[in-house]
Amino acid sequence: MERPTYCVYNQTRECFLSLGVTAADTIFTRLKGLIGRLSMRSDEGLWVVPSSGVHTWGVLFPLDLIYLDEHLRVVYVTEHFPRFNVAPLRIRAASVLELPTHTIYSSQTQPGDQLVICVADEIEERLMQQVPEISQRPKEMSRM
Repeated sequence: MERPTYCVYNQTRECFLSLGVTAADTIFTRLKGLIGRLSMRSDEGLWVVPSSGVHTWGVLFPLDLIYLDEHLRVVYVTEHFPRFNVAPLRIRAASVLELPTHTIYSSQTQPGDQLVICVADEIEERLMQQVPEISQRPKEMSRM
């Protein structure tokens, strides 16, 4: 069975961080993580949940790490975390996003930012719930 992929949207900065994040939400998938992979595409990522810290033993490339609280608010970021290391535990973190390097820089993601994480089919609906004035705009204006 194929695991679902998630979109990660930074609501604060109004930009996507990734369109292809896979959840590591079982003991096996959290232990395996990205071990053995040779690289990660720019639209991929791993969402380790639950987690307050990760390691990169056996990971062959550096990562950007985004620590999230239970409400998907960014509590800490680490750019270009090196391979074969143990990241510090962050007590306030409920999960960690492992993304390709330069994701944090290019999105300007910082602590306090609010993220939305959901499957692609739900992203438009979730964003419209967050910004109701867009969905209530006259149709002529929304086509501009």
